[in-house]
Amino acid sequence: MTATTRQKILITGASSGLGEGMARRFAAEGRSLALAARRLDNLEALATELRPSAAQVAIAQLDVTDLDAVPVVFRALADELGGLDRVVVNAGLGKGAPIGTGKAAANVETVQTNLVGALAQAEAALEIFREQNSGHLVLVSSISGVRGMPKAQAAYSASKAGLTALGQGLQAEFANSPISVSIVAPGYIETDINRGVKTSLMVDTDKGVDAMVAAIEAEKAWAPVPAWPWTPIAAALKYLPGSISRRMI
Repeated sequence: MTATTRQKILITGASSGLGEGMARRFAAEGRSLALAARRLDNLEALATELRPSAAQVAIAQLDVTDLDAVPVVFRALADELGGLDRVVVNAGLGKGAPIGTGKAAANVETVQTNLVGALAQAEAALEIFREQNSGHLVLVSSISGVRGMPKAQAAYSASKAGLTALGQGLQAEFANSPISVSIVAPGYIETDINRGVKTSLMVDTDKGVDAMVAAIEAEKAWAPVPAWPWTPIAAALKYLPGSISRRMI
């Protein structure tokens, strides 16, 4: 199965930001969409907007930290669409505080959403893909997962590093099979998570979404997005000595 035949696409965290943007791009191409997020009112409004162009739009309210609900919702959406060709594990949280400053709840919530919740989504998606013997799993990680980040980003960075490792393990397991796994690692894209971050490397949401969709459609195993400048930056963060990389973060 090639990228152009991935017609039935489930996206979590679809009520805003990158998830909403990806839903708009895929709908404009006439794909069938299953959209899940916590904010049902936003999903309903988005679905109404997308239905004239998308082949089909199914929606469901979902908190990915509700581990019992994730497989139930995924299965219901798959049934409504008649199967799933691609699942984009996009739901994420950017809360955080320096560790040891009495704000552990924000860090724990971030890890529960970005790693434990993502694992639950991977479990649910791959159960369906194994039954179908086909599918494309997309894990939305982050450049922050390439090298441990300090202060308020430490837990977020750790959650995304864990997600990347999960994806790498799955890639090894499903190599040369009809099931493919992609890890997409956004840099600074203008979304709610990055609101207020001051950096010359920030790109607007539309450009970021375009890069995300292009990487997903290409079904790359590992894709920093946008590719420039994040591909060389990711390589530098991964391989430079700590004494140098610390100056970059």
